[in-house]
Amino acid sequence: MKIKSLRTWRIALPLRRPHTWAGNFTPVGYGYTVLKLELEDGTVGWGEAQVLKDWGGEFGSRYGEAPQTTKIVIEELLAPLLVGEDCRRIELLLAKMDKFVRGYPYAKAAIDVALHDAVGKLYGIPVYQLLGGMYRREVALAHSLGLMDIQVAVDEAKHVVDEGITTLKVKVGIDAKRDIELVRRLRAAVGPDVKLRVDANQGYKSWKEALQVTRVMQGENIWYMEQPCEGLENMARVAQNTEVPVMADESAWTAHDVLRIIQFQAAEMLSVYYTKPGGLLKSKKLLAVAEAAGLRCDINGSGEMGIGNAANLHLAASSAIIDLPGTIPVTSTAQIVRTKVAGHKYLDDIIEEPFIYRDGCMLVPEGPGLGITVNEAKLDQYSVG
Repeated sequence: MKIKSLRTWRIALPLRRPHTWAGNFTPVGYGYTVLKLELEDGTVGWGEAQVLKDWGGEFGSRYGEAPQTTKIVIEELLAPLLVGEDCRRIELLLAKMDKFVRGYPYAKAAIDVALHDAVGKLYGIPVYQLLGGMYRREVALAHSLGLMDIQVAVDEAKHVVDEGITTLKVKVGIDAKRDIELVRRLRAAVGPDVKLRVDANQGYKSWKEALQVTRVMQGENIWYMEQPCEGLENMARVAQNTEVPVMADESAWTAHDVLRIIQFQAAEMLSVYYTKPGGLLKSKKLLAVAEAAGLRCDINGSGEMGIGNAANLHLAASSAIIDLPGTIPVTSTAQIVRTKVAGHKYLDDIIEEPFIYRDGCMLVPEGPGLGITVNEAKLDQYSVG
């Protein structure tokens, strides 16, 4: 049951196409951290962190991690705290890490997932059983359209709808006029039944601009507006002056952030990552606060590889409150391709068997732990450090 060692890789998978958003200057999928946690009996737990140096919370309240720093934090600062400890004492180990190393939630999230994977394998049960049991077998997906030419976005939208996607996430926040035209053309192309969720990634310059854009887009029947501007006070002004629901992402990292969102009445929805709070255990605590306040949630991230996507699926499977379609990849490998375009971010992956996709949903794996097998040869193949 005791932890023997921790090892990390920095991995870069080949992309189907680049994906970006307002405020993003780091290639998605480049140098993501993969963690191998080994127990004294040889049991292995796998974790993953999608670290981006320019991704963080509002007004610098959460700072971007980078692959280089994550590797150092895990191997040089956190591993010495964990080696020799009982892997089953996850809450205690997270508290120990928080006490001696402040911050770095993505590094800690990778460890948290690896601990859950290892414990699930020890007892022969899926991770979702450790998180409360299976609430749903299938996780509905939203396809993300990054910042791109309008016609390219329209063409991609039509393709993914043909592949079963019923919700599109549209990246905006750079130019209000262009954003409105994009939403109008998407609505005309996909018809009235496909849901459009719009994500500005804090891109609009003021709450008034964000509110004006949201009101115009309401005429195109957008489902909700995600993080239109920076700052809870500004978010609240938008949320309280439009009938369009507002979702918080950059403003929502921890359970304490959710309390502030509730206090400010700044959003009706939350974009939830297993990484932002610092792992699956802390994500469940965040979700408990959100559920008590009646906030709806999705499962989101930054283009997870197979290990991270398994964590996404187990979290969504075990959480009733995660009922909005999640913006997570449809995992494929070079050998097994699940979709041509819908959710298809990478041309290969580091797990052997990609998750089953059908009718706009991914099925939750049912094997012990995360329910995946990692191809360590591909870790070496795609390693960048």
